[in-house]
Amino acid sequence: MQKYPTKVFRIGELAKRAGKTVRTIHFYEELGLLHPAERSPGGFRMYTDDALTRIHWIEQIQELGFSLTDIRGFLDNFHAHETGPEAMKVLGGFYREKLEQTRATIEKMQLLEAELKSSLDYLEACHGCATTASIESCANCDSSDHSDSETPCMVAAIATNA
Repeated sequence: MQKYPTKVFRIGELAKRAGKTVRTIHFYEELGLLHPAERSPGGFRMYTDDALTRIHWIEQIQELGFSLTDIRGFLDNFHAHETGPEAMKVLGGFYREKLEQTRATIEKMQLLEAELKSSLDYLEACHGCATTASIESCANCDSSDHSDSETPCMVAAIATNA
């Protein structure tokens, strides 16, 4: 099997391809999150697509709520294991925990979405209201448009002077 040479590129091109600044790439290096594949004869840092993959992974882990320092600690822990299966077990545990947290967040967001939709549906009926009632009375509206539904919490809570 013939091995094809890997294309390498300088830090500016990596930054451009990753949508980052050169300073961000340098910072990732300072933290030990990223390493150049090699140096050119002139001393320039040279990277491969593996660096781009690592940068995208860092972005995803940050979206899960981790700081760069947390990510560095995770990588240290991952590489501290003597065998691949041990390291992969750590990675699997980490991802399982994050999946559970992500699912819980999604569930909370879906409940919030339903509450917002319910509030908007309720408020839509208010556009046709001809009454000059006070804000407080709107929270307990007895209009026929609202008589078949309970005032959503996100409407009732804001309309009261609690």
